[in-house]
Amino acid sequence: MQSGIIETEQDLIIHAQKGDQKAFKELVHQHLPNVLALGFRMLNNASEAEDMAQDVMLSLWQNISKYDAGKAKFSTWLYRITANRCLDRIRKKTPEQLPEDYDPVIEAEQLDNLYNKQLSKQMETTLQTLPDRQYLALVLFHYQGHRMTEVAEIMECSSEAVESLLARARRTLKQKLGPLWQEFQNNSSPNLQEQNRGEVV
Repeated sequence: MQSGIIETEQDLIIHAQKGDQKAFKELVHQHLPNVLALGFRMLNNASEAEDMAQDVMLSLWQNISKYDAGKAKFSTWLYRITANRCLDRIRKKTPEQLPEDYDPVIEAEQLDNLYNKQLSKQMETTLQTLPDRQYLALVLFHYQGHRMTEVAEIMECSSEAVESLLARARRTLKQKLGPLWQEFQNNSSPNLQEQNRGEVV
């Protein structure tokens, strides 16, 4: 790269594919926040998300030569790698155990905070019981705010297939969350709210 020249993302990719570490670091700088955000949303754990992001970036450095701009946008390709790494980690998870020093006696002033944490945890746990592709579609569309066509591109399927995955995920969540479903809807992104308005409740 020539000093002082701002290059396009495609320029950076070409240089990185030739082994240019400076170009690769700039790509990481541009895309790492989105990789971390998707990881945290899917894994619900900052430490795990950071570990996953490091794995993704190492894999990116090792495999960037395989990226073909004619087949997908770079961000789409990277999201696909990230999503697959997250799903791998989710499949390996074991149920969380209570700590040995767990004390069931809770002070009254802690109840509200405890309720909110348990509510959030219950919704997250329920979300992760969804089949992998339903969960991924919901995360990308609802939490990440991608358009339907972008989700379809990342997941390598049609927009109609994404719509079907989201509809099935919504039905499952409504059944499993019960009274919490309304709260989930109230806290949902504009994407999911718009989808909900278009479906029969």
